[in-house]
Parts: sequence; C-alpha cells; structure tokens
Amino acid sequence: MKVLFDIGATQIRVAVSADNQIISNPIVFPTPQEFNQGITQIQQAALKLSQGQKIEAAAGGIPGPLNKQKNYVANFPNIADWNNKPLKQSLEQALGSSVFLENDASLVGLGEAVVGAGKNKKIVAYITVSTGVGGARIVQGKIDQKAGDFEIGHQIIVPNGSICGCQGLGHLEAYLSGSAIEKKYHQKPESIKDGAVWEEMAKFLAIGINNTIVYWSPEIIVLGGGVMKAISLDKVKLYLQEIFTIFPEIPPIELNTLGDTGGLYGALEYLKQNSR
Repeated sequence: MKVLFDIGATQIRVAVSADNQIISNPIVFPTPQEFNQGITQIQQAALKLSQGQKIEAAAGGIPGPLNKQKNYVANFPNIADWNNKPLKQSLEQALGSSVFLENDASLVGLGEAVVGAGKNKKIVAYITVSTGVGGARIVQGKIDQKAGDFEIGHQIIVPNGSICGCQGLGHLEAYLSGSAIEKKYHQKPESIKDGAVWEEMAKFLAIGINNTIVYWSPEIIVLGGGVMKAISLDKVKLYLQEIFTIFPEIPPIELNTLGDTGGLYGALEYLKQNSR
C-alpha cells in the first residue's frame, strides 16, 4: 500500500494506492498551524485508508523550498511552525515506511504532465495560482533537475513593489495570489465579484507566463489552483498576446485537468520513479 499526500497552505489531502494506478478518494482536512498536529492527522488519515495493510512507502508535496536533502521545508508560507521541523523523519516514524518529499507545485506539475493536460508533451510548464503562486518545469515526464526549488511566484515584476509573504518586494505572488488578494481587498477571493479585480489579475498572470515562456521554453503551459477558477483564461491569453514579442508563436495554454488530485497523481508517479 502506498500513501500519497498533498500538504497545502490551506488543506491537506491524503490518499492511498494499492496497485500503483488507482488512487483512493482522499481524506481532506484543514492544514493545522501546529506541526505535530499535522503529522498526527496525516498518520490518522493514512491508517484509516490503508485499513490495516502494510504501508510500503509514501510521497507527497509541501509548499515552499525544501532543503537540499529534502528532509524539511525551510519556508512554509504563512505557517511558521512547520519551518525547519524534521518533516521526513516525523512522517517516516508516523507511517512506518520510507517517505519522499517534493515541492507541492512540482508534484502537481508532474501529475499534469504524466496523466493530465500536459500528457504526451516533452516540456511542460505548470503554474498554480492559489494561496500562493508556484510552478514547475517537467521534462520528458520527470521534474527537471534543480539546485533548489522552482519558485515562479517570487519572480520580481515590480521593482520595490508590494511586500510578499516571504518579505521580498514586488514579487508576482504579492499581486496575484489568494493571500495577496485577501490582504488588499479584505475578503476571500471567491467572494470578489468585481470584474476589474480579475482583469488586473489576468494582466499579472500574463506577465508571469511571459517570463516563464522565455526562460523555460515549454511546449505547453498548464494553469491550476483555486484562484484560476475566477480568472478568465481568454483574458490572460489576450494580455499575453499584447506583451509577448520575442517568439513568433505562444505555446498552448491550458487549464489543469486533474483538479485537486494533481498532487496525489504526481506523488504516485514520483514514488514509481524513485523505486526504479
């Protein structure tokens, strides 16, 4: 039995796979502010889903950059108690198995590249617009090699601009993310009905996509995350056409097809690749 998890800034999803193909319906719960509570709840969900079967291995993602050994997260956005805690070790003790960690956006991108919107494409750029902004480059069905993590949301788009959750200035995430929207407009993104707000978000996203295309040169860009449900893809493409000048054609831009389970499918593929 394989355990798959997706630790987000808002929610945690836990699922299992008995055959390395089919994923169970996940157990979903709010992400605890306290690290130890989070480990306990992941353990409880995994034990419930595995129904007494031996857990052979586990894999999952978490926001923010991991250390080079992928043992812990160094900067979990907005949830400080998870920072620099022994995440891998704690999960291995809780589950009684080996655990593989990756950045959450990288695993969602892997899932979309292997079985989702980017299937059969050699180079996939995945961008998620959610509580934060993340992304990953997937090359031939594998997360591209990297020295640290992909952090699309922390590209600077306005010099000395708005302060980001990481305390940097002018980052894309400081303008486009769910947390930035809530901070600016004092309401949840899903409650905002003003079209002008979403028009502005489409412009910021177009800038981020433009930058991603010119430095990653993907065959396709896949967009996901809860905030994307309110942003018009047609508007994004329109603004991108206005600012994109270096290449003769813009790669296809598609919405994700795996929904909230992308990170779980990515975790399963990541387990397969690490067990070969």
